[in-house]
Parts: sequence; C-alpha cells; structure tokens
Amino acid sequence: MPDTNYIRWFSETTIGDVPIVGGKNASLGEMYRELTGQGIKIPNGFSITAGAYWKLLEAGGILEKLKKVMEGLDTSDVAELSKRGKAARDLVLEAGLPDEIWAEIKGAYDRLCEEYGEETDVAVRSSATAEDLPTASFAGQQETYLNIRGYPALKDACVRCFASLFTDRAISYRVTHEFDHFKVALSIGVMKMVRSDLASSGVIFTLDTETGFPDVVFITGAYGLGENIVQGQVNPDEFYVFKPTFREGYRPIIRKKVGSKEIKMIYGRGDSKVLTRNVDVPEVERMRFCLSDAEVLKLAEYAIAIEDHYSDRYGEARPMDIEWAKDGGTGELFIVQARPETVQSQRRRDVLETYVLEEKSEVLVRGSSVGDKIAAGKAHVVPDVSVLPSFKPGEVLIADTTTPDWEPVMKTAAAIVTNKGGRTCHAAIVSRELGIPAVVGAGDATELLSTGKEITVSCTGEEGLVYAGILPFHVDTLSLKDLERPKTEIMMNLANPEEAFSFSMVPNDGIGLARLEFIINSYIKIHPMALVHPEKVADPKTLQEIESLTRGFASKEAYFVEKLAEGVSTIAAAFYPKPVVVRMSDFKTNEYANLLGGSYFEMEESNPMIGFRGASRYFDERYREGFALECRAMKKVRDEMGLANLILMIPFCRTLEEGRKVLAEMEKNGLVRGENGLQVYVMCEIPNNVLLIDEFSELFDGFSIGSNDLTQLTLGVDRDSELLAAEFDERDPGVMKIVSMAVQGAKRNGRHSGLCGQAPSDYPEFAEFLVKEGIDSISLNPDSVMKITLKVLETEKEPGPR
Repeated sequence: MPDTNYIRWFSETTIGDVPIVGGKNASLGEMYRELTGQGIKIPNGFSITAGAYWKLLEAGGILEKLKKVMEGLDTSDVAELSKRGKAARDLVLEAGLPDEIWAEIKGAYDRLCEEYGEETDVAVRSSATAEDLPTASFAGQQETYLNIRGYPALKDACVRCFASLFTDRAISYRVTHEFDHFKVALSIGVMKMVRSDLASSGVIFTLDTETGFPDVVFITGAYGLGENIVQGQVNPDEFYVFKPTFREGYRPIIRKKVGSKEIKMIYGRGDSKVLTRNVDVPEVERMRFCLSDAEVLKLAEYAIAIEDHYSDRYGEARPMDIEWAKDGGTGELFIVQARPETVQSQRRRDVLETYVLEEKSEVLVRGSSVGDKIAAGKAHVVPDVSVLPSFKPGEVLIADTTTPDWEPVMKTAAAIVTNKGGRTCHAAIVSRELGIPAVVGAGDATELLSTGKEITVSCTGEEGLVYAGILPFHVDTLSLKDLERPKTEIMMNLANPEEAFSFSMVPNDGIGLARLEFIINSYIKIHPMALVHPEKVADPKTLQEIESLTRGFASKEAYFVEKLAEGVSTIAAAFYPKPVVVRMSDFKTNEYANLLGGSYFEMEESNPMIGFRGASRYFDERYREGFALECRAMKKVRDEMGLANLILMIPFCRTLEEGRKVLAEMEKNGLVRGENGLQVYVMCEIPNNVLLIDEFSELFDGFSIGSNDLTQLTLGVDRDSELLAAEFDERDPGVMKIVSMAVQGAKRNGRHSGLCGQAPSDYPEFAEFLVKEGIDSISLNPDSVMKITLKVLETEKEPGPR
C-alpha cells in the first residue's frame, strides 16, 4: 500500500509526481517550484495524495463492492449509468475519511491558515492520476468545491471530492478512453482561494482552439469565479496576443471581443450554507472588458512562460490549457491550473481537411463556431438533464448550456448548439475532443429550434451557422506531405480576418491582397469622416447607432483605428513573417455612402467605377482626415504590434503626381517609405501605370496587377455591366499584352511584380501565361490555391525562358 504520509505541499511536488498527486496537483507543484521565481503567481496549497484514496477504500472495506457495482456496466444506458454511479458514490461517502488521514489534513490546513489567516477560504479540487495527459484532459470529470472555510466544511468537501471519482460523467469518460476504473486514483488539491469573485477569471490556451494556429495566446475572461466560463453559463470576453512579436517586446493584442458577461459567481452570504451564488452584472460593466490591456499582456507573459517551461521539460512543443484568476483585493493575477491542450496538439498536420457546404438555406441560429466541420440531423431540444435519456444518437443536441453530466449523451450527438458559452466553455471543449461541430453562445437556439426539425450545423468560419434542412456537403482532403513549392510565389487574396488562421494552414507564400473594405464594412460599419465630424450627421437615428457602436472607446476616431488595426493585425499575424500586402481603402463613392453617416460625406456620381476613388481621395480635403485614420491603424499594426511584414498598397493611382501626393500624405501620418523596412506597392490597374512603369518604379517598391480594372480600362468594358459581360475577358490578346508589359517593366526596374485579380483563379491557362512571363507572385482566392499551385509547378518544369 502507499506511504502513510498523505500530505504533499506544492513546494515539494513536481510534474513527475502524477501517480502520487494526480495531474492537476503535479502541475501546480511544478509551477509553484519552478515558475514563481520568474514572477508567476501561484496560490500556495497542498495535495492529499492518491494514497489517501486507497486508504479510504481499504479502511471502509469498499473496494470489492465498488468493483461489483461497476461490473458489466453499459455506459450508453444513461439510466443504468446514473443508478450505478450513485451507488458507487454512496459507498465512498458512507466510508468517510479515516481518522489518521483527517488528522494530517487538519494539520496542513492549520499551516495554510498561519500563512493566510484564521479559517482561510480554500478551493478543494479533484486531481486524478490519469488526468491532464497530452491525449486526454479529464476536464471537469470530478468535482471542485469553492469558498471552503473551517474544519467541518473542509472534511465534507474532501469526502465528496473522493466520491466524485464516480460521477456518471467520469465513469463514462474512463470507459470511452479505455481507462480501468481501478487503476485510476484521486488526489485532492487544497489551495488558497483567489478572490476573483471580486474581480474576474478565465481560461487561456496557448494556441487558437479552432484551427490549432500555434502563434497566439487565446485568453477568455468574465467577472467573478471561473466556474461560469467553464460551465458555459456566460459569453466571456476574448483576447488574442501574438507570441512571436510579444517575445520581441511589442504589445501585440491583435484581437479583442467584448462578451455579454450577464452574470457572475460570487461568495455566498454570511453564514449561509450556499457557498457561491450567481448575481446579475450591471449593464455598464457588461459593456466593458474585464481586463485591461496591461493585464492581458501580463497573462500572455505567464502563459508563454508556462508553455516554454513544459515544452523544454518534455523536449517537444507542448501547447497548454491554463486557468487564471484576478484577486479583487490586491489586483494580482494568479495561475490556478495548467494542463496540456489535448485536441489541436494531437491533430495531424500533414493532411488538410476542408468541409465545404454545397448549398445554403435560411439561417435559423448564429453563434460562435467550434470544430471547423459540418454536420446535419434532427434537432433535439434538451431543457434539462432529466430529458437526456430520450436523446437519440445522430441527433443535434440543442440546450441552454451543458455540464460534464451530459457527456455520455454528447458523445452520441451529430453536433451541439447552446444558448450560452464561449469557445472555452464545457460544450466547446468536449465537442472538440469528440470531433463534432458546435455552435455556442447562440442566444435563443432553444426557442428558435424545435425537436424533430431537420437542420445543418456549419462551423467552417468563426461564426457558427445553423441552416434549415439537411444540406449537402463534402470534405476535401489534401495530403501536405512532401508537397513541392514552386519558384513563383503563390499568395492568397483575403478579406475576412476570421478566416486568416484557418487559411494560413494552406501552403502559401503570404497574402497578395488583403482588402480593407471588408473590415470597414463588416466590423466598423461607420464612414470614417462621420467619426471625425459627427456634427455633420443630421439624422438622430444614425447618430444613435454611431454612439452605440463606439461606446467604450476613448474616442470615435479611436474606435476606427482600433477595429481596423485588429482586423489587419490578425491577417498579418496569421501569415507572419511572410509578406502581407494590404490595400488601402478602395470603396467607390456609392459604396462609401452606404456606410453609417456616409451619405453626408459622399457625392452622387454617374460612373463611380472611374470616379472619386483610390489614391485621389487620400489627399483630398473631403477624405484626408479619413485616410489619416487608416494610416494610424497601419502604423499601430507595424510599430506597436511589431508586424513589419505588412506591406501597404495604393489603389487606383492614376498619375505620378497622385502617387507623390499620397506618399507625402502617408509621411505626415508617420508612414515613411523605407523607414523600419516599410514597403509601399501600387496597384497596376490603369493603362497609365503600365505606360509609365519606369517612372512609377521610382515612387513605389512593387506592382500588383489588378486584372479586373486593367481589363475594364483596356477593353473599355464596364465590368459591372450585364449587357457587356461576355466582352469582359482577361484572356483577350490586348489585355495579355499589357499585362506582359507590366511584368517586364517591373523586372526591368528591379521591382516586385504580382497579380491579384480573379483571372488566375478562374483560368489556369492565365496562370500558366503569368509564369512564363516570369511574374514574381500570383495571388489567388483560397479555394484555388492548391489547384493553381500544381499548375504552376507543371509549367515551371517546362523548358523555356522566364
């Protein structure tokens, strides 16, 4: 039998002690010993060893009884699982703690009280000996008890914690992952509570949970104790920090999203037996982030140090799943748990799977996307755990939220949809482990969807969508093993930052065209001049919408700069250190007018396609201040976040004089060509750009041929005209000749030449033509990248000059 010393302090524990104190406690001990010296704060505490668990079973004479209870159990029978689980827990509860174990626990608690104060509040947390493994997290399978004070409460919590090794969910989880019930023991961690009930808490992953993108720290947070985030009771705030430039001393918070945070868990009242309770969060607090930028960066620093420590310890990359808490009394940030991430780190990286929805229908529900997959089936609304036995395998589970008790049924679901929760909640974590898609934080899914209704759940973007009906879809599979790269750079056209991490996994040489219009239209929604001069917006309703969107920001101008910088930095980070070419805004006047407040700043033009657009706007008094905001955002991305792979590109620059004026305007706003490696490209989309390419080469570092506009202006065909659609063809000999002139002119001047129009994506023969011309890069729509890459490789192997 194990040693009779049943207490092990964190300061005496390392990660090698998993068989003695379980995964959670071993990790806490490892961090307490090795990382507190680096400034990472870990609350002090002790472990009640697995030996105490075995002693309880021996002293109570219940080991054989437990084996009999578990014998022949079919965990798919939910009713029988519930019956046997309760019987097993009752055996442990009736056995109770042997006196010798309780005496040691009391002594250790007394020592903790000497450090923190009489009857100090502690968390009593389970830590299984088969827990927190790289391939199985065992997250939430056993119980945790918070705000425990005094001997009676501590003794009761410890017995209940030991009994929780036989929760229904823990039994089912062990069976699913093929762990023997009686080769797994339970240790208990007793640690000082962090008063996050007075502040905030949350979860950190050292990668992107949906795509496995490894270069970010993903932080979620909400007010109060952390149970609400884990259980999916709140939609938390989200933050992304970019690791590579953070290590270089920059402050790269590349994305922030305010969660609704409607409730928070706090301590119970006075002498009440209710140890914790949920209360509503005031509206004004919900609209604020629960962490300052400085605190986000401090947590990122902790997370990177923890990941580095465990990666060094094991000699391989070890992404981590971490829990944090902020003490409302002292303002200090603490780490209260760290374990290996068990889903994305186990995925194969030599095969790329892409789920493709072939048709679309009415969108019934929207929420946060989990799983990067598609599934279809009949909806089954489950209002509470009592209805679970009626759930049929292959149905889509619809619920307000899920808890670990639901896991035996969750593993049979085709997909999961919840009203509440963020991407680190229980439903999200379990669905990833099970490999099924989930839409969380959908708001009112249980009201909008009804049992028996056929639906399709699509999680292929950041927004999860539930469509009406069973829609067809397929899975594209691509082996990336030994994939040859062409000499011609194959880049991507990208507009949506939410797709950046996912598309970065496709073999590529960077982004050849990132459009600001999508970010402005979808995320900012307001005309930049309406933010600079709101006094010129006469409509009260529009003003109210502007006020609502910009609330919580330092100013209306800051709203534009921060939102635009977030979108661009997400794309630049996803492809770092590869080049990311961002085109400054290129709305036409009619498109600008559709933005909130836009009609007060835009004129009506008979032909906006060749009107007041692109470079001509940037130095004009009617838009100069708006362009200044764009420049501030780009400067923030490069200088504050350290994303110097960002290349700026000027669209629709008609003349050399326009080019000079734009560069001068950029300099006024701190963007100086050549400074800090800043390159400025120009769109080569007007015949004059080609005819004067030698002169334009003196102003700009590279050319991106916009085949759409260049074709339009070469052939004299309005590309928006339905009547002339058949005449618009990039393969016209005249268009191909002027493209050839552009490529050769750029080469002659030692400038980069690329093409970012639609033609190579639609016509492989056009891509072949570009390669033979010796173009430096071709930028394609993401769905065309692999097809055209293979075509380019084939062309490059053909004999002939380039």
